[in-house]
Amino acid sequence: MDIQSIKNRFGIIGNSPALNYALQVAAQVANTDLTVLINGESGVGKEAFSIIIHTLSNRKHNPFIAVNCGAIPEGTIDSELFGHEKGSFTGAVDSRKGYFETVNGGTIFLDEIGEMPLGTQARLLRVLEAGEYIRVGSSKVQKTDVRVIAATNKDLMQLVQQGKFREDLYYRLSTVPIRVPALHDRKEDIHLLFRKFAADFADKYKTASVQLDEEAKTLLINYPWPGNVRELKNIAEQISVLSIDKNITAKELSRFLQPYSNNRLPAVTAGNTGSIGNGQDFANEREILYKLFFDMKKDVTELKRLFLEVLQNPSMVPKDPSFLNELKELKTNENVQPFFMQPSMQSNATAQPMLVHNNAGNAVHDEIHEHEEVEESLNIMDKEKELIIKALKKHKSKRKDAALDLGISERTLYRKLKEYDIDE
Repeated sequence: MDIQSIKNRFGIIGNSPALNYALQVAAQVANTDLTVLINGESGVGKEAFSIIIHTLSNRKHNPFIAVNCGAIPEGTIDSELFGHEKGSFTGAVDSRKGYFETVNGGTIFLDEIGEMPLGTQARLLRVLEAGEYIRVGSSKVQKTDVRVIAATNKDLMQLVQQGKFREDLYYRLSTVPIRVPALHDRKEDIHLLFRKFAADFADKYKTASVQLDEEAKTLLINYPWPGNVRELKNIAEQISVLSIDKNITAKELSRFLQPYSNNRLPAVTAGNTGSIGNGQDFANEREILYKLFFDMKKDVTELKRLFLEVLQNPSMVPKDPSFLNELKELKTNENVQPFFMQPSMQSNATAQPMLVHNNAGNAVHDEIHEHEEVEESLNIMDKEKELIIKALKKHKSKRKDAALDLGISERTLYRKLKEYDIDE
């Protein structure tokens, strides 16, 4: 069957070379039992290709089922695919056949294969290699003859490198890979698809079909279509229902198109090397937040350093009286003072009083009090002994109450008293 016949039979619209090549590969592989991996963005029509392959194969009269691996909870996906025995888990009141048993002789389409748990991947690999599986809760090996077509919108090789997808399963699935092009790579097909959808919805809702002027066509073609064909179909339906005037201008069309950027993260442009952008591409918003926090920390550290330089170098103090008054307030504010004290100052037990003068020779700060750093013990036994002593004091040496407060038995408390030589 030639490509145009396939398009007519399955309602495929478009003439882009990438689409034609994908259809050609699907037609060639259909009559075999080879496993097919369909790659493509969400909304490009990957399931349609699985139906084409099944319909053109020798299994066309046998069952076909599409399973979204991302929509089945991890705890039940093994039961869904391979079945289970009665009593194998809570709620298993009867034995149940899985998809690989009910679709025996047919085709199973595993959409979003990248979402499949690793344990289920191992079971699937066994099916692909030997045609064997075991029901959940059973030890009996069963045979199945099912052709597997998988699809994903993720980079499976990247998932393999991250340890989220089995490498052996990846190569087993991708015996024949098919790449379905995104809509923004099929610009010549966008207006054709829109006209088809608009005509279908006009017939469905008994209205006149919408028409785009030249500027609207240009806007439609240049829009990035992140949702691909699915989004285009939704837009066509919205316009068909909500537009009073069926002659659509670019201004009218823009009301239905959502603002979208392929890179929603802050972009680094020439001359823009601020605190967020430094020539580095961020993987996600979380990394940007981390970068902001680190930059804020650096700024605070710099402020602390400058403040200490002002204290140590009188010539740096401005003549502005308001600044001098602020320094006095900071000096007298005990809550703020520790914030400006560096470890080198706090640990210096012999620190000399420090004076800051203005140009007139007047003292601004009287003195910076001496600070001595006391290293806190992190020994567990010391902490335990300290807590026991506090508990005994709190409960006036009543062991029973002290043990209850500490969360230990009275016998254990007695042993601890002997161990730490604590006098009651």
